Amino acid sequence: MKRVLVIGGGAAGMTAAISAAEHGHAVTLLEQNEKLGKKIYITGKGRCNLTNANGMEAVRANVVTNPKFLYSAFSAFGSEDIIGLLKEEGCSVKVERGGRVFPVSDHASDVTRALARRMERLGVEIRLHTKVLSLNCRDGVCSGVRLRDGSLKADAVIVATGGCSYPSTGSAGDGYRFAEESGHTVTGRRPGLVPFETAEEWVPALQGLSLRNVQITADRDGKILYREFGEMLFTHFGVSGPAVLSASSIVGDKLPVRLSIDLKPALTKEQLDQRILREFSQAANRCLKNAAESLYPSKLLPVMLAVSGLNGEKRVNEVTKKERERLLEHTKALKITLTGLRGFNEAIITRGGVSVKEIKAGSMESKKVRGLYFAGEVLDVDALTGGYNLQIAWSTGYLAGASI
Repeated sequence: MKRVLVIGGGAAGMTAAISAAEHGHAVTLLEQNEKLGKKIYITGKGRCNLTNANGMEAVRANVVTNPKFLYSAFSAFGSEDIIGLLKEEGCSVKVERGGRVFPVSDHASDVTRALARRMERLGVEIRLHTKVLSLNCRDGVCSGVRLRDGSLKADAVIVATGGCSYPSTGSAGDGYRFAEESGHTVTGRRPGLVPFETAEEWVPALQGLSLRNVQITADRDGKILYREFGEMLFTHFGVSGPAVLSASSIVGDKLPVRLSIDLKPALTKEQLDQRILREFSQAANRCLKNAAESLYPSKLLPVMLAVSGLNGEKRVNEVTKKERERLLEHTKALKITLTGLRGFNEAIITRGGVSVKEIKAGSMESKKVRGLYFAGEVLDVDALTGGYNLQIAWSTGYLAGASI
């Protein structure tokens, strides 16, 4: 039996603690916040999209950075494993669109409570309000950590401190400092799964409008960079929502980029034209803004008329074919200019981190310091939205704990 310290009480840290304890070690989890899983509480709008049920091949396919590095971790602890663990601890789950898995209760807190129950049963010592100042590493060996009020010795230390995203949850980037101080390379960090700022003056007028079942396409100079079907949201500064957030990890900071929104992806241009003609024929003597009410959300209608260069007061029977075609074109491709990314305060994850070239993929142990392990967002791995990033945390945390 070895003495194991886990730094960080998030998804990766709790799974690492559980795994290490299940493998017979004496485990202490050190968390600087007043409670465990603080970031879990705000994921999925408080519902916690904890993994994806479409299988681990689908999970791997949605990893953006260093997917091959995660092969062993995903094999050791996959989506069915975390679902099984939670069910054993009384947290049932459900599967929604796109294979997204949520607790049946829609309460992220139930996920954290289930993991806490497992740790308690395994005898994991949990120390809240405990900030780690540095690692005790010497001659290529990690022997513990230094706290404000002294040091703790250990045979192994797992760094699962998260990244820089949502700093209000305590993600201050300490893990990157620990890595650098112990001789590791940390790649450039930048916000990931983050909203975009836009150029168009009409976008703020749509603040709060959510569009479901739309297809977005991001392109630069005619080259398609990203295409996705799903949900998006207009904000006072630009655009957000699941489909848009994933685009940020593909597009990166190579801006500006043009975003085209197909508001009616289920219809071809011809089918949509026929629908518009039907709507117009049934309201020939009405003004355009009233006749087109069934085509768009009320908040979006005046914008669609404006960008199409149409007068909403004009009677439908006076609308020309060219005017109708302009409305059709903008409905199938409403164009927005993406000009910038928001910061870490609004980012779901951090892109970049501890270089995986210096970490053993089969154990999550450092290649440079014996007894030192890294797991979760602190590593240079990230994925798209859909439960994939939390699965990275569960898998790397479990493998780190199991490898000691």
